Amino acid sequence: MAPGQPASLQLPSFLHGTLRSVQQKTRKEGLRCGEQYRKDGTFPAPSQMLEVPPGEVVLTHEVSDFQRERPAWRLYMVSTLMGNLSETLSGEWQNPFPVRDAYEAFFRETAWGALYFAIDPDAPRSAALTALRLQAALRFWEPLHSARYFFKTLGAAHTLEELMAASCAWAMDAWCPVGEASVRARLEIAAERMARATREDSIEAIFREMPRALAYARNLKNRNVVADPAFQRQRLLALDAEDFERVSGACTSDLLGLLYAWDRQLGKH
Repeated sequence: MAPGQPASLQLPSFLHGTLRSVQQKTRKEGLRCGEQYRKDGTFPAPSQMLEVPPGEVVLTHEVSDFQRERPAWRLYMVSTLMGNLSETLSGEWQNPFPVRDAYEAFFRETAWGALYFAIDPDAPRSAALTALRLQAALRFWEPLHSARYFFKTLGAAHTLEELMAASCAWAMDAWCPVGEASVRARLEIAAERMARATREDSIEAIFREMPRALAYARNLKNRNVVADPAFQRQRLLALDAEDFERVSGACTSDLLGLLYAWDRQLGKH
């Protein structure tokens, strides 16, 4: 555990309560963050932090929130805060992404922010960004390990290892395909490799993850063509730097987007 880190996970008070109360509190917090960012380009720290008792469950995905009138730790509701933050500043910043990126960079230095962004389903996820997200979660491993988590499935609550395996399997399989090591060790290796990845490194990682993306792809009219590694390499090499960066992490959902885009382009010829 890093010096000064609490032994248990702490979450902002605006993430605890019934669904209705957390919705209200996160909207209010998004407004507060937007007002301060407008003034000086910074974000305020949460006004109150609460300790999650060891072993207590944190909800990390909306589909697991089925008892909405029951007070709970609702980490996934950070998305409501960020949506309200973007709306608050929409009149002044036509592009909301730099503000969202700034919010992430600031709160990724907290245990709760690090976990939220490490398992964030939003795409695209570049290799460089994913490395930063995984490294942040790894820095807070001990306090994050003290809680249990619901993700996309109901039933027994996940340990931290199980949560990260469920949410970041794509990163481990693409960047650390040897599965004998622990989840933590594989994430450390994957993050290190992503942080220093060349374009060719990313292409090789994409090839390792493409079979999973193809398994999820439905109704491809030119499946045999887009599934051909030679075709994939040709198209990947043709991407400009910015477009390639968006898919360089080899996230399954990003690769699905590529497959569908290539399939549509072939249909136009």
